[in-house]
Amino acid sequence: MRLRSITLKDVRRFTDPVRIEGITDGVNVLSAPNEFGKSTVFDALRALFFVPHGSTKKDIKHLRPHAGGSPEVTVEVETPDGLFVISKRWFSKSEAKVTRAGILIAQADEAEAWISHLLGGGDGGPSGLLWVRQGLLGLSDGEKSEQTTALEARRDLLSSVTGEVETMTGGRRMDAALARCREELSDFATATGRPKSGGPWSDAILEVETLTADRDKLAGQVELLQSALDERTRQRAELEELEAPEAVAERKSRLDAARAAFAAADAHTGKVKSAEQALQTATLVADRARQDLKALRDAREVKSASETAERRASEQLVKAKEGLAAHEKALAEATKALDGAEEERRRAETLVRKIETQTSAAAARERRSELEERIGKAQSCREKVEAAKATASVGPGAKQMEKLRGLLAAFTTARALRDSTATRVTMRYAPNREGFVQHAGHALADGKELAIHTDTVLHLEGLGELTVHPGEGPAGLGDVSQAEADLTEALTSLGVSSAEDAERAHQKRQDAKSTLLQLEAEFRGHAPKGIEDLQKQIAALPDAPEDEIEDLPPLDEAEAKLHSASRNVLEMRAKMNVARDQRDEARTVHTTALVRKEEAEWRLNSAIEVLGRLAKQDEDALVSVCAQAEEKRLAAETALAEAQSAAPDIDAAKAALTRAQSIEDAARTRIDELRPAIAALDERIRGSAGEAVEERLQETGEKLGAAEVRLARIAREVKVLERLQRALEAARSEARDRYFEPVAGELRPLLHLLWPDAELNWADDTLLPQSLIRNGQEEIVDILSGGTQEQIALLVRLAFARLLSKDGRHAPVILDDALVFTDDDRIERMFDALHRQASDLQIIVLSCRQRAFRDLGGKTLQIAAA
Repeated sequence: MRLRSITLKDVRRFTDPVRIEGITDGVNVLSAPNEFGKSTVFDALRALFFVPHGSTKKDIKHLRPHAGGSPEVTVEVETPDGLFVISKRWFSKSEAKVTRAGILIAQADEAEAWISHLLGGGDGGPSGLLWVRQGLLGLSDGEKSEQTTALEARRDLLSSVTGEVETMTGGRRMDAALARCREELSDFATATGRPKSGGPWSDAILEVETLTADRDKLAGQVELLQSALDERTRQRAELEELEAPEAVAERKSRLDAARAAFAAADAHTGKVKSAEQALQTATLVADRARQDLKALRDAREVKSASETAERRASEQLVKAKEGLAAHEKALAEATKALDGAEEERRRAETLVRKIETQTSAAAARERRSELEERIGKAQSCREKVEAAKATASVGPGAKQMEKLRGLLAAFTTARALRDSTATRVTMRYAPNREGFVQHAGHALADGKELAIHTDTVLHLEGLGELTVHPGEGPAGLGDVSQAEADLTEALTSLGVSSAEDAERAHQKRQDAKSTLLQLEAEFRGHAPKGIEDLQKQIAALPDAPEDEIEDLPPLDEAEAKLHSASRNVLEMRAKMNVARDQRDEARTVHTTALVRKEEAEWRLNSAIEVLGRLAKQDEDALVSVCAQAEEKRLAAETALAEAQSAAPDIDAAKAALTRAQSIEDAARTRIDELRPAIAALDERIRGSAGEAVEERLQETGEKLGAAEVRLARIAREVKVLERLQRALEAARSEARDRYFEPVAGELRPLLHLLWPDAELNWADDTLLPQSLIRNGQEEIVDILSGGTQEQIALLVRLAFARLLSKDGRHAPVILDDALVFTDDDRIERMFDALHRQASDLQIIVLSCRQRAFRDLGGKTLQIAAA
């Protein structure tokens, strides 16, 4: 089947006819903005093919415009038999027609059957496989009915294309056998395994339950017969009351006086209230009579039971008192024995402590001498440490020396650089003239160079002064004075006059530090935690003068006596604990017996009190009072009902006449009801009176036995069918690879456009992909991204479309905004997949993404006025 044109009229926004023409084979694209009617076209096509023309369901009502109207949809389809026009109209003058070249081929139900045959039968056709409605991106989206229809369509298609296998584990014979098994099982049970309503299994269960109920009811046959007699008496009285001449006259009078009912409404309302008050009073009296009767009977029963309970509780209390006294005596004896054992243990403990104290005192004296000697050595060592610390704190430190050495190197470097470029003067004296040339107050040495850096004055004795102007030297020579000033400042801050003095002071400080480390190590050897800790240890030692030493037995002997006494204490305490537990248990028994006796006495006194209050009343008299009170209540209830039924409508006087007429009609209707009802009761009473209840009970039992046998046979048949269904499903699951191979083969090249070497794993129950395998990793479809899920769904639909085509069931693929979450790169490959499958398919794409789908290609469609 190929679509060639689509015409809509009175469909949602299209109140005037619109038409889509020029639909060709391959890819057709209708791209337009939102709310342009694309989804309307999709829903209209779905209604045309799958919704009967006589339907008024929700999905058809949603096609009607806001202003009303009868939706009409017409399409031109091309089949191997030619070009046909299918049209449908719903609601007013609903119709369905199929024509070819203007000649009517089918209409009404025959047209619906023609369309169903065109789609390949069933009510789902290709829509669940090939049509993607807007918002349903996944393969398992949609309502329950849509999912079920799509599942059956997939199963039919896969079974059809694999029909040549013809085995019971994958082909049509397998489907037929499984369908037959499910069909027979569905006659008995629901999909959840419960009995199906109206089925043989449910009917057998119902029959057993009914016969069981009948058997139980036969025991109460006499009671039912008496009830029928009472009901007949009541109905006869009611009939006589309704047919009484005065009652007839009263109804007639009430009908005649209906126009004046409004004036008497208030008075009648008071009558109704009086009747309600009378009913309330009668109800209270009847309830009180029943309560008195119940209280009398309950009090007698309670009194008898309480007397027995009180007697038993007294006996138990006496036994509990005797047991408690015996256990109290045993506990006192055990406590006395424990006190003696503990006294013996205390004497043994005192002796052991004396021996330990005497032993520790001797050890303490030795320890005291040792600690006092260590304290003396530590104090001497500490004084040496203090002196070493004072010496180690004098002189430059390592960082200061490092800085000083840097300044000295900078000064030496700067001076050497300056001297290498300076003007030099060398004085060579004549004989006996040494010292006649002076510089800065000092004689200029003979033959020694004098570096001249600035204007320098040389004093020539007997001649005058000679000024040497060296001229300007290289840049940077002025750093010498700065370096010299920095070095001088550093030496001054260290309190030395030269670098050699600083080095000697630093070495002396380092030697003092080394000595300090040795002294500190020696100090820690004598007092690891300080002298104060040694003093605390001495203070903690016990004082034990020599004259306090006693002649005591050995410690081992004293400890043996202590251990023996301790074991005796433990034994005595265990015996006392047992005696105390027994005493406590006896107390609990005594308390329980006492509480029970008091409770029994209280119940007995309460029952005696109630009997004393009700002693003046006889039980038979109370029964009679209850019956009379109930009769009065029923009478008051009847009176109230009569008063209420005769009450006029105070809100609508005009309705009084109608109500009066309704009273007359109700009386006649009631009379007509009572007569056959009384006749039926007469017949029922006569029939029941002549029946043998025992024979009927035996007959019902025999029927029940036969019904139970039938139920067991049906239950066994259900179990056999369920086991057969499981076996068939397991066999089909084993052949799943062969079963899914056609669609997997069609899908594989499409899938590789997106993911090379990717495969899909199919579910046996849904016949849909359940996981994607790529790069050796299996991923559940439901947890993939929305874009990946919609891409897989579209590729699977394209594969099913190719299978339908190969099976001779050509159907167009219609996609309504099917690629919503796909990125730019993958959408290009999805476009390639659409064109790859379009060689022998018809694909219609509806999209609001005009810019993205501009590169899809294919035939561009337009919605135009018809």
